[in-house]
Amino acid sequence: MTTYIALLRGINVSGKNIIKMAELKTMFEDMDFKNVRTYIQSGNVVFNADNTDIDKLTEEISKQINLTFHLNVAILILTMNELIEIKDNNPFTKSEKYDTSFLHVTLLSDLPEKNHIKAINQADFNDEFIIEKKAVYLYCSNGYGQTKLTNTFFENKLKLKATTRNWKTINELINIVEKII
Repeated sequence: MTTYIALLRGINVSGKNIIKMAELKTMFEDMDFKNVRTYIQSGNVVFNADNTDIDKLTEEISKQINLTFHLNVAILILTMNELIEIKDNNPFTKSEKYDTSFLHVTLLSDLPEKNHIKAINQADFNDEFIIEKKAVYLYCSNGYGQTKLTNTFFENKLKLKATTRNWKTINELINIVEKII
């Protein structure tokens, strides 16, 4: 079995797209996934599955969320190894000048095209970001709520689906993963 992390985008935000985590967990269990764990209300699900086709898993889960909750939400699925690599490669954690409480990671559905990356001018923003593979590492010194570097911004510029998690959530998901393997 492979350990996966499903990240749902835009649920339980400002009273919209409400999904209770207990109900989401039950839905995953009813789909025969094993060791299902959820973390906070923003749609983070750790689970084990025999299926190793992430596109097929994403399609199946998306379809079931639509049937169960009548919502169409973007879902990104990572393997345990991908999430650990994202954590280990965060360039902002390599320097003590960055306060980890202001770190976020925008996770992308695929590798961005180089011409889309080049079209984003870093000088236009007060916040710092570094794009590495399928992750955008963000340092938002005034907090994520104040940045212009949102999911929608990166989706529009990079032409990919995106969802953002704070650094604490990334680390907590890895802790959950390590407990179920």
